Amino acid sequence: MNTTNRCFPEVLQRAVRMVFDHEADYLSLWAAMGAIAPKIGCTLETQRS
Repeated sequence: MNTTNRCFPEVLQRAVRMVFDHEADYLSLWAAMGAIAPKIGCTLETQRS
């Protein structure tokens, strides 16, 4: 399966800001990323990298 990064850099930057802004609402940074990634339309792995 050929996969490509479909998220724009601006979207990923916003996602990173959202994770750090809402990190206290989750048990871990990974949980925050897991909750926010689907909301912005990217995979968790794309957001992590």
